[in-house]
Amino acid sequence: MAQTRTAGNAPEPTAPAPPQARPGGSSTDGSSTGQRRSELAAFLRSRRARIRPEDVGMPPGLRRRTPGLRREEVAQLAGVGVTWYTWLEQGRPINASVQVLDAVARVLRLDATEREHLYRLAGIPFVNEHVSDAEMVGEEVHGILDALDPLPAAVYNARYDVHATNATYRVLWPTDALAERWERNALYRIFSVPACCSSFANGDEELPSMVAQVRRSYGRHVGEPAWEGFIALMVEVSPTFAQMWASRDVAAPGRRVKVYRNADIGTINLMSSSLSIDGSAEQRIVVYTPVAEDDRDQLDRLRAIADPTVGCALHGKPLSQTLATRTPRP
Repeated sequence: MAQTRTAGNAPEPTAPAPPQARPGGSSTDGSSTGQRRSELAAFLRSRRARIRPEDVGMPPGLRRRTPGLRREEVAQLAGVGVTWYTWLEQGRPINASVQVLDAVARVLRLDATEREHLYRLAGIPFVNEHVSDAEMVGEEVHGILDALDPLPAAVYNARYDVHATNATYRVLWPTDALAERWERNALYRIFSVPACCSSFANGDEELPSMVAQVRRSYGRHVGEPAWEGFIALMVEVSPTFAQMWASRDVAAPGRRVKVYRNADIGTINLMSSSLSIDGSAEQRIVVYTPVAEDDRDQLDRLRAIADPTVGCALHGKPLSQTLATRTPRP
């Protein structure tokens, strides 16, 4: 796209020919893309209308026909060209960088949810600000996990990062709570150890389904650094994961039987159920329920072991030794 002049930090592009309208108001540039741009335009106008000039240190002025800031005021405060911002708010087919959207979001005082919505509408990968797991999950959800105990339960995101757990979950997978944050991922935990040391006895059945669920979610996050880095790590760590990923199979979460394996007590059959969390589309609570009374008894026996074995009978070590020999990733 040609550029005619520069205003602030963003160039003002030469206007492209507007897309031809079709009957009913849709355009020839693709119905979904056109609708997304229309939503972006309406969203920006609505956010601009709620910001008063005095909120951003400007005099209120006179003769304001509509509430909120003017377009040129938003452009000035964000350091972008007036024409560029006007076209953005009109839903024109122009590109927006992460830096420019950040500047606009700052001026419009968008919160985290609104910023994510802005990025999605603009077709830009959204990166969450770094927050702790406790802040990400919230006290209410932590309380639900604790209330579910002695049923193992955890909060996963769409990549299977482990964001919160209860006491019995930590008995099943004791190294998670003390691992580096980047390691607290259910897929990494499984694929980064020899198959004999995996905690899933039925991994041949369950792992393809888990990878397919991640592949399905990946479609919403293509290009995002956190996702691309995670996939690259998993492909490097595990040829088995790489093969499953290359199949491009997709699947939705659902009730599954996980056969948990421990060198001290044998196996436990657990039914996993996914529960959605209001206001957090990318997170879910997963609860593991013993399939039969024998499985419940096995779980109680495991809970009673003070220093359980981590790994298989051949390679495993007591938890205390495993933790003592851990070295952080460089």
